Amino acid sequence: MKRPSYLKQGDRIGLVSPARKISSQEVKSAVKILQRWGLEPVFGRHIFSSSHQFGGTDEERASDVQEFLDDINVKGILSTRGGYGSVKIIDKLDFSKFNVHPKWIIGYSDITVFHSHIHQVLGVETIHATMPINFPVDIVENESTSSLKQALFGELQAYQIKKCQVLRGGTAKAELVGGNLSILYSLTGSVSDINTDGKILFIEDLDEYLYHMDRMMMNLKRSGKLNKLKGLIVGGMNDMNDNTIPYGQSAKEIIWETVKEFNYPVVFDFPSGHIEPNQAIYLGRKIDFQAYENKLMIRFL
Repeated sequence: MKRPSYLKQGDRIGLVSPARKISSQEVKSAVKILQRWGLEPVFGRHIFSSSHQFGGTDEERASDVQEFLDDINVKGILSTRGGYGSVKIIDKLDFSKFNVHPKWIIGYSDITVFHSHIHQVLGVETIHATMPINFPVDIVENESTSSLKQALFGELQAYQIKKCQVLRGGTAKAELVGGNLSILYSLTGSVSDINTDGKILFIEDLDEYLYHMDRMMMNLKRSGKLNKLKGLIVGGMNDMNDNTIPYGQSAKEIIWETVKEFNYPVVFDFPSGHIEPNQAIYLGRKIDFQAYENKLMIRFL
């Protein structure tokens, strides 16, 4: 995987809304924090546009992303929020200049479309991390924003998590891939479809029906995406829904039931996803992974 250059004081970072719409008020705190880090936030031309639930039409959203992909003076592209919509513009984008001058693409949730597409088609690392919609309104830094800053400036080296649930312990050194489970499921069979062979898979999700969690996990299993893993890391799996007749298993139980026959390490409760803290991680990067006694160590290599 190619690794973009880390950011430094004075660098420009582009803010775009490739999915759901956002207001200027909702990004104020992020702008102040980014400026405090010494960065220069630059707004996409249509960042505050609105087309129903989207941040502008497909063409407007795509044009903002394209402009920053092509601008060699913009060193990173930070999505303001997720929601839905990235998949509607990904095929409208020309990554040829980005491929020559790669830069950090940052976000989570719906931005998993970008992570998976960029890994598969271009072989470039990305950052799964918090977004402006989640930045603290009082501009007091928290673990999520601090980890994003470390990732952007090349200071994120490792995590030692002491409160993970280790279902099966073990160690591995492999590339970390993944993101939002629902989005990964939706990309099946497309050019952006994730390749998990020999890799460590990270998944997280929010507000899904439990039966659909099982459907998505069975899709990963039947498509061969779970049997050749080197490890599985599960982040936030919160605010799940059930039917009047209960499904009978929690999200964690569904995931474990799907992968328990394999022999790689499986860890739950990694602090990343639609939760706080939402710790930044480099996707597409090889990690040293050690899980034992409900403790997880990840070292980015």
